Amino acid sequence: MRFDSYHPVINLIYFVSAIAFTIWFHHPVFLVISYVSAFLYSVKLNGKKALIFNLCLIPLAVLFALYYASYHHFGITNLRKNFIGNEITLESLVYGLMLGVTVAAVIMFFSCMFAVVSSDKVVYLFGRISPRLSLFLSILLRSVPRIKERGRKIEISREGIGKGVRQGNILQRFLHGISLISIVITWTLEDFVDSSVSMKSRGYSLKGRTAFSIYRFDNRDRSFVVMIFLCLTVVACGILLDQTEIIYNPEIIMNRITPLSAVFYGAYGVLLLLPMGLQVAGAVSYTHLRAH
Repeated sequence: MRFDSYHPVINLIYFVSAIAFTIWFHHPVFLVISYVSAFLYSVKLNGKKALIFNLCLIPLAVLFALYYASYHHFGITNLRKNFIGNEITLESLVYGLMLGVTVAAVIMFFSCMFAVVSSDKVVYLFGRISPRLSLFLSILLRSVPRIKERGRKIEISREGIGKGVRQGNILQRFLHGISLISIVITWTLEDFVDSSVSMKSRGYSLKGRTAFSIYRFDNRDRSFVVMIFLCLTVVACGILLDQTEIIYNPEIIMNRITPLSAVFYGAYGVLLLLPMGLQVAGAVSYTHLRAH
């Protein structure tokens, strides 16, 4: 029961909500929920590579917090002076760390979105609104892995004649790298021209052209939408009750955490972990059926 098997509109609603809330909420509890959910889901989708990439984002977020605190001076809790004599405050350090974690969580959510939302879903979502935009996005999403694979094949071929980017002295390696980039760019531009001619020959620009899709909105999709909007309603109540607000300047002030706050935190966590929960439940169910 994979999330990518659901209707594209549901995929769009989830990722738009997750990314928008991650950027909007500066409250530490909501931010931790966003970060942990994005971390776990990206690892679930992309495996070991995602784990290594996500772990590399942690020191980058810390370094950004240190940089931000060194050059942005606000707050009343002085920690120490930096090498140029400026005060580093707790408030600016925490705010910088919040910004770094937010960017890391958004990047991880985008990696999840690229794994779930395929080019045919992009065409379906935007084809009726703007066919040209849908075509551009689908070609763009498909071109990234193709360019990477094409560059790898070209590099293997050039290594066979002694012109790989890891062969020769420093100057020769630089020239080999420039040649590789030039070949990839030329090949990609020619591919774009061939794609445009192919689409034109298929009547893509003709008036009255209809769109075909294999997606149908069934009862399973309706149940998921109800669950999403139930969680969104609870989170919206938390926003109206200022449970997502926090002040960093001149001092850190946020509302007291109460048992009611736990309801909002739980609803937000359920909202972000729904797709991964579906995949885990599907895997467990599949294992149970195979065992019997």
